[in-house]
Amino acid sequence: MKSNQPVDWEEIQLGELFTAHYGKSLTQKNRVPGKYKVYGSSGITGTHNEFLVKGPGLIIGRKGTIGNVYYEKNSFYPIDTTYYVKESNRYDLLFLYYKLKTLDLDKMNTHSAVPGLNREQLYSIKTKFPKITEQKAIANILSTLDEKIETNNQINEKLEEMAQALFKHWFVDFEFPNENGEPYKSSGGEMVESELGMIPKGWEVKTINDISSEIITGKTPSTKEKENFGGNIPFVKIPDMHGKVYVEKTETYLSEKGAVKNKIVPKNSIMVSCIATPGIVSLAGQSCQTNQQINTIINKDNKMCYFNFFSLRNLSDTIRTLGSSGSATLNLNKNQFSKIKIVVPPKEMTDKYFNVVDKIFETIYLNQKENLKLIELRDTLLPKLMSGEIRVPLDNETLVEQS
Repeated sequence: MKSNQPVDWEEIQLGELFTAHYGKSLTQKNRVPGKYKVYGSSGITGTHNEFLVKGPGLIIGRKGTIGNVYYEKNSFYPIDTTYYVKESNRYDLLFLYYKLKTLDLDKMNTHSAVPGLNREQLYSIKTKFPKITEQKAIANILSTLDEKIETNNQINEKLEEMAQALFKHWFVDFEFPNENGEPYKSSGGEMVESELGMIPKGWEVKTINDISSEIITGKTPSTKEKENFGGNIPFVKIPDMHGKVYVEKTETYLSEKGAVKNKIVPKNSIMVSCIATPGIVSLAGQSCQTNQQINTIINKDNKMCYFNFFSLRNLSDTIRTLGSSGSATLNLNKNQFSKIKIVVPPKEMTDKYFNVVDKIFETIYLNQKENLKLIELRDTLLPKLMSGEIRVPLDNETLVEQS
């Protein structure tokens, strides 16, 4: 127990505070897609038309991915790899959520073959809790940060949908505005045969190699030489790309020694995963390098970056199919990747698209940057607020640091 914890906080054994209820089995074949989120030990696994628990509530991973804690404000369905915790007048549920996240539950594995979190071991944990009024004040600060992060994510999702909808309208449906401002195809614009089907007159079928000034396959420096790592050069791996328009922060960073000079990827380059999980597409948020599982398109014309981004996103299924060669690990090599064909409009069309959506992408980028700062602030405050090292006056005007 930390010595700086305040004396007016009560030490409580978790088993005396709440009940961890077992989730209930819900196989895929028995699920009916609906409005209620289904939670497993690693998070949301789908939806169902019925709920098991009236929200809000907490979900704790108990088998497989143990110790993960989720807060759900709406009614939900926790499956049998989880525990769930209901609201109570004995604690503030949001405070309990943040408290549990600081208790290293993921390290409490009691099963050898399949990781498991024993309920009695969970109940045996002792920790200190403030009075419920202070719990609410602390939870309010942390949840305000989380809500802002979620708001930014929702805004980015909508902005991305807008930019993608316009891309589809212009470059897939061929309804870009003609010289009279009318939708090209439906207004009788001339279409011609191509190897990829009918396309507008003046458009071309090109390869990824044609639209790139260079295609860079990343490389991992020797992990035996520790001096190759720990610098300030972002080193992008596939997990860094999941769910991201821009990759700005990475789990691993290279040193100047570890970086390979001819593998530098400039901002707004298109990074595409081609091995293991092929078909994930992200923009480089800053100059970086990638590992060998990623091929990166260096844009021949920077104003084509957003067109190239969505073109590659639209080819995700093709990339996955090409990477399925029958081997255990999916693998699309650079040569195959460079020969993938896309329909490319005249430069004035990609320039016009760039000018329309550039502000959209800039806002997405700035929101992602802001979220990184908010996450860093939240993660810095979390252990200090949960331990009482920083106290929150009940008027919420200032934060006070414990001496």
